[in-house]
Amino acid sequence: MLTIYRRHKRRCSHRAAGRAYRRCLCPIWVDGRVGGKEVRKSLAMRDWQRAQEHVREWEARDAEPKSPSEPMTIQSSRDKYLADAVARCLNESTIYKYQLLFKQLQGFAAKRGLQFLHELDIETLDVFRAEWKDGPRSSLKKLERLRAFFRFCERRKWIEANPASDLSAPKVVNRPTMPFTRQEMQKILVAFDAYSKRAGVANAQRLKAFVLLLRYSGMRIGDAVTCGVDRIVGDKLFLYTQKTGVPVHSVLPSFVVRELESAPRSSEEYFFWTGKSKTHSAIGKWQRRLKNLFALAGVKGGHAHRFRDTFAVELLLAGVPLERVSVLLSHQSIRITERHYAPWVRSRQEQLEQDLRRAWDQDPLALTQTKGTPRVHRDRRAIN
Repeated sequence: MLTIYRRHKRRCSHRAAGRAYRRCLCPIWVDGRVGGKEVRKSLAMRDWQRAQEHVREWEARDAEPKSPSEPMTIQSSRDKYLADAVARCLNESTIYKYQLLFKQLQGFAAKRGLQFLHELDIETLDVFRAEWKDGPRSSLKKLERLRAFFRFCERRKWIEANPASDLSAPKVVNRPTMPFTRQEMQKILVAFDAYSKRAGVANAQRLKAFVLLLRYSGMRIGDAVTCGVDRIVGDKLFLYTQKTGVPVHSVLPSFVVRELESAPRSSEEYFFWTGKSKTHSAIGKWQRRLKNLFALAGVKGGHAHRFRDTFAVELLLAGVPLERVSVLLSHQSIRITERHYAPWVRSRQEQLEQDLRRAWDQDPLALTQTKGTPRVHRDRRAIN
């Protein structure tokens, strides 16, 4: 049963009368239980009669027998989640990864005759996860996407709880940052001669411009592939706009700008993308081209992200502060930059070296070894 009352404001002269007084114009609140749930909230109204009618309708509506609703299917929940992802303007590559996850999940459900969402309990998801062939890091990312999907379903009351939240995350060992050495970069640049003989001069010019953009902008491969021509004005490359509304630009070396201007473009709007294909398809093409280039250069373990690491590490070794490098990398927090690149901060390493030298200068044993004559012996002779 629900009870309505006036919640008197501090300035109300009838506040001392409490709930019993209702002739003032203070906001009306409701208190009680309905449908087995406790309710205590404002009705956002001041008219007493209207509030009574609203509560009576509320109680009557809850007393009516409810028809059992059809359980949500896996296919319907999948479609609704992808529609929500599009409405939230998620990156196309992110949506593509969710599509791959749902394709695998639906194949798993079809083999076991599962149709409804509630049938995917923790034991079933254990079996589903056991079929993954991914490495620890990829498996962790897939688990995060699975948890996000079931969290979406839980909030819409399609399931009672999120079964994926109880799946233990795999242990991921953070790989050290591996920038290209200057010798490896030289090998990559030399390999363009061999690449032009295999793929043609125009393709080699386009790939060289792509490699130099990755190296001297610090962009991720997806951002480099979809880089528009209008983002470069002179030697300035527009990276992004900060939350404060301040645009962030990177300055490209003049030879990089020349390579971008002279290389054949994929379209009028983009350097390396037609603008018609899916971005993940275009990224895959450039990844394959880079793989062929690394093979010709004899560089093992080469991939696009190492150009980004090289960009960051070279700046840090040149003494650029970590917080400025973080801005150029478009990291949301400097902690992300520090976690990946702190070992390469030149100023920090120099400070560590100075601290160690100062400590050794004050260490008794180090002093005795440096001066040659043990100070302890001299002190004993002075006492005798």
